[in-house]
Amino acid sequence: MRLKYAGALAALMLSGCVVAPAGPPPVPVARVEVVPPPPSVRVVWQPGGWHWNGGAYVWIRGHYVERLAAYHRWVPGHWQGGAWIPAHWV
Repeated sequence: MRLKYAGALAALMLSGCVVAPAGPPPVPVARVEVVPPPPSVRVVWQPGGWHWNGGAYVWIRGHYVERLAAYHRWVPGHWQGGAWIPAHWV
């Protein structure tokens, strides 16, 4: 009789165990990119990086972006407080 209750108690205790993901998995290691010469002085290199699409990380290749006259500095995309901040001009 004791064994019956012990099995039932163990099943009851384990039924409450739920392992939920805490968010996306860690970001993979960045890939090495060869930066080609800039096509003009009006562009700046935006490095490639991993982008979480909701189910997996996808590599976005680096590319040149046009430097905007009203802005002074290019800030690469980065994680801040658990949220992804896309690359932008400031």
